Amino acid sequence: MWIERITGDLADKRKWREYKARVKALPPAYREAAAGIERYIMHFGAVDDGPTLVRMFGDLGDLLEGAAADQTPIRDLVGEDPVQFLETFLDTYRGEGRSWIDKQRAKLTASIDSAIAAQESGAGSAGAGR
Repeated sequence: MWIERITGDLADKRKWREYKARVKALPPAYREAAAGIERYIMHFGAVDDGPTLVRMFGDLGDLLEGAAADQTPIRDLVGEDPVQFLETFLDTYRGEGRSWIDKQRAKLTASIDSAIAAQESGAGSAGAGR
């Protein structure tokens, strides 16, 4: 649909809003844990595929809602190392598509290869002795 080209996938936006409403309905401690998890995922998740992110957060909502319903302590949910918990959680989704970190790694490699090629051809040696 042409409108989705401009606004993005409307179903994904609806699912995101539903996830946020689910988190808002959680008990305060679980909401706070959700906020920290969201922040980590957004900064370090390295997933830039909208449908994958929406599914990931939907699964996270299921996990948090289940833990809250069972009154599972947050420490029991995430373990002693919350970073390891989240990295394991994220690994489930990282293989589904190319991430922004993959793109940045490819750009870095291409830049270094270009610099080496320029240096080897003599183009990069003009200012080397300064």
